Amino acid sequence: MFDQIELQREFLEMLTAIDQAIVEKVAAGACPECGGPLHRGDYPRKPRGGLIAEAAEEFDRRFSLCCGREGCRKRATPPSVRFLGRRVYAGAAIVVASAVALLLSTTAAARRATGIAARTTRRWLRWWRGPFTKTSVFVELCARLVPAVSRSTLPLSILERMTGEPEARVRQLLAWLAPITTGSVADGSRFVRGVM
Repeated sequence: MFDQIELQREFLEMLTAIDQAIVEKVAAGACPECGGPLHRGDYPRKPRGGLIAEAAEEFDRRFSLCCGREGCRKRATPPSVRFLGRRVYAGAAIVVASAVALLLSTTAAARRATGIAARTTRRWLRWWRGPFTKTSVFVELCARLVPAVSRSTLPLSILERMTGEPEARVRQLLAWLAPITTGSVADGSRFVRGVM
């Protein structure tokens, strides 16, 4: 199912609209450091999508905010469903390529299906099995998906437990992962709720 997925422009536009709603919710608040007003301060990214999400390269602005109070100017970058932290590839491409790498028997087959280097997907799989399992997001996911998901097949074990079309599953997982995409906005999950 996931080894045949290709995320089209419409899917990425939907993720952009979700990110736009999240940044508007965060902008309605105040600077987390000093309480000053927040102003838009988007910055460029160069996301890759491989063969899975080739259109991702067109969605190259990371929505962000910065404090408008003189002397503070701290950045407040809201959670995102498009970007998975500082990784170069789009979040959706990371999720799908990781699942495809687990489904296909050889790294060469995964490379042909995704257009992403085997070394890169192996690095992502190590992240899913290691540092990701130590996050509060993973703990929340395990609480939602009872019985617990298999750590050795993350993120595939999460996607398989969800219902709906493959794109809807990817979108939902990206929403659950959004709080780990930023460190400058505390309790990022509260901004993601209600915009999906």
